[in-house]
Amino acid sequence: MRRGWTPRVPELIGAVLAAVLVVAAVVVAQRRNEVVTPLLDGMGFTFDDFAALAPLFGQWGAHVGPGTPVAVVVGVLVVIAGPSVASRLSWWPLMASVWAASLVWIVGLAAVDGWQRGFVDRLTSRDEYLSEVGGIDDIGAMLRGFSDRIVDGQADSWATHVSGHPPGAILTFVWLDRLGLGGGAAAAWLCVIVGSSAAVATAVAVAALVGRDRARRLVPFAVIAPSAIWIGVSADGFFTGVSAWGVALLAVAATGRRPRHDVAGVAAGVLLGFAVYLNYGLTLMALPAVAVLIASRRVRPLIPAVGGALVVAAIFTASGFWWFDGYVAVQERYWQGIASARPFQYWSWANIAALVCAVGLAVPAALSRVVSLPRLRRAEPVTLLVAAALLAVAFADLSRLSKAETERIWLPFQVWLTVATVSIGDRSVRFWLSAQVALALAINHLTYTNW
Repeated sequence: MRRGWTPRVPELIGAVLAAVLVVAAVVVAQRRNEVVTPLLDGMGFTFDDFAALAPLFGQWGAHVGPGTPVAVVVGVLVVIAGPSVASRLSWWPLMASVWAASLVWIVGLAAVDGWQRGFVDRLTSRDEYLSEVGGIDDIGAMLRGFSDRIVDGQADSWATHVSGHPPGAILTFVWLDRLGLGGGAAAAWLCVIVGSSAAVATAVAVAALVGRDRARRLVPFAVIAPSAIWIGVSADGFFTGVSAWGVALLAVAATGRRPRHDVAGVAAGVLLGFAVYLNYGLTLMALPAVAVLIASRRVRPLIPAVGGALVVAAIFTASGFWWFDGYVAVQERYWQGIASARPFQYWSWANIAALVCAVGLAVPAALSRVVSLPRLRRAEPVTLLVAAALLAVAFADLSRLSKAETERIWLPFQVWLTVATVSIGDRSVRFWLSAQVALALAINHLTYTNW
């Protein structure tokens, strides 16, 4: 076989095991009337209401759209030319190319469902953020009363996605609207532009910790990850970009020279602090952040980073929103809705199957070469980053506050799992890139995802 198309046996074993998990989740879901529906008796829901495509959130339906040729062309180009371009192009032009290619890939996949349905209208439903933007005239009053409107059943309860997140999420779209960029198209562009930059952020972080040569191996996989399906378009794509740059700037701060690394440290803290006010679950981004500090063997960047994060927390607190009040209320709201119709007996492991669909088979193929006790003992940076992402996923799963939709909800962790692909060598790189592209195209053309 040609160089680049010969997978190693351990890689195949990891990918096959992951695929078996996905198939098992699909089979169990398809037998829902026998296996799962009895668990929902008396709740007023059926398994089909929210998981017809389980373990993914969506429904079956083969289709093509205006984004089909765009996605196919980008995918083919990355498989054929991605590794060589990544190895030869100068670093910063490469990073610009990564951002552009990732953006086109995301938009192309979104437009497979049609431009209006797949892109413009994604954030405009009654459950989404934009449904509440028009009713916010006083930001200060909104922040002071935010937690009081989280629990459902009130006349002024927030829409589902607004209630499920701290106020930084809705504020982002309010600010966008105040800038004259209201509506679904502008909101979607914000999410995909920031979300696509996560591919650059992960490469920058890896380059800072282990050098640009190894980071170049990550680049094609960062561009073409199947998780692009859910970055375009969901607000979690925006959350992903913000948190990814927080970790990346911390890596720069931990490996750079003063005073530049102090500035990067403060910026990292501000972004990671703001991320916690975008999504309660992003407190778990502390794990990749700690991994960066351990890998760099430097603690000092923690000081400016914590300072930056505390500034963000102080602003929100002084404005009237106490994060812990929101967190307590959101747990009550969570169990008022469809969470009660999602049995943990299934989703505790089907969540991981959904995660596999989002990160692609290349990640489990690479894990055996990256995550091992000897590598952990040596505090190898790539191993620490991937292990931290895995630990974050484990905590999120066991919290019982992530049941289904993890292909979207866990996007901020997925980009750090993709870092594992730096271990995929020249011998098999194109094989696994093609597997990533094929999976993403299959999901987007055989199903209608809800995001």
